[in-house]
Amino acid sequence: MLPLLRRSMSVRALIVGCAGPQLTAAEREFFTAVRPWGLILFKRNIESSEQVSALTQEFRRVVGYRQAPVLIDQEGGRVQRLGPPHWPSFPPAASFGEAYNRDPARGLEAVKLGARLIAAELAALGITIDCMPVADLRLPEGHGIIGDRAYGATSEAVVPLARAAAEGLMGGGVLPVVKHIPGHGRANADSHESLPVVSTSLEDLMRTDFEPFRRLNDLPIAMTAHVVYDKIDSSQPGTISKRIVQDVIRGYIGFDGLLLTDDISMKALTGGLQHRAEMAIKAGCDIVLHCNGSLDEMVEVAAGSPELAGKASQRAKAALAQRKRPLDNVNVAEARARFSAMIAA
Repeated sequence: MLPLLRRSMSVRALIVGCAGPQLTAAEREFFTAVRPWGLILFKRNIESSEQVSALTQEFRRVVGYRQAPVLIDQEGGRVQRLGPPHWPSFPPAASFGEAYNRDPARGLEAVKLGARLIAAELAALGITIDCMPVADLRLPEGHGIIGDRAYGATSEAVVPLARAAAEGLMGGGVLPVVKHIPGHGRANADSHESLPVVSTSLEDLMRTDFEPFRRLNDLPIAMTAHVVYDKIDSSQPGTISKRIVQDVIRGYIGFDGLLLTDDISMKALTGGLQHRAEMAIKAGCDIVLHCNGSLDEMVEVAAGSPELAGKASQRAKAALAQRKRPLDNVNVAEARARFSAMIAA
């Protein structure tokens, strides 16, 4: 039984999941009352094009917010929620990095075209934000959770490829989310399962892990890393650390776009979900992300997530304003054939 909820007149600083391919009656009641800013989709929510389109439309109708974002993780490789038989697979980021090392121009063309094709598929379903590109570095001491999701080991390779991917998405009317700011590549654990601790000096982090994000700080949206950087803040992971958010992300990196938390239910974070959400907002994150679709958990997270107002609301509006209708009228079949030939080569 859901607690009695008074319908909010404002959008809440919250992105939620849902349990299955259609909204349940309880989810509709909750979303109507809470009005989360966005919905994120996973494989459990996906059956067919018609079903996904109906789900995105219903979410927007229920929250009463025509521009309500619908997000997905569609990177390629290990992380793609849409896949065969209804949608094609895409290569992991590392494949584009290898192509870039052989021929930079060809690598950039391939990653941008691949992202443009992803955008065409997402936009057709009513999905407006893709949680990519990954701007983390692939470093030997890092846990495999990043691995081939990274374009490369240096800023010189990662930055142009990540920017090309972002441009490909935006060219197709889909907003990118650069992740995981200020850097997850050196982390020694999977933050889904435990809390990673990075003991690298601030000077080295500024030279390496933080640098791609500094050079991509004009992108509209970023997602945090649940990582402790113990030379900066030894007690709190980045998502809930005011030092990381204010001094590093907003300060040194210079990112003034919309800042989303990574999934607040991941095991890297401890304490109750309401407390986690409150701590993230207090640290300076704009919007709390909760992914697993558990309604009981969403009620708790919503209690710690404020209405979207002030600077956070301004950043959200500015981000959404960067989403434009595609201008290139791309022929998807021809573009896919060209992309497939490039990948095969």
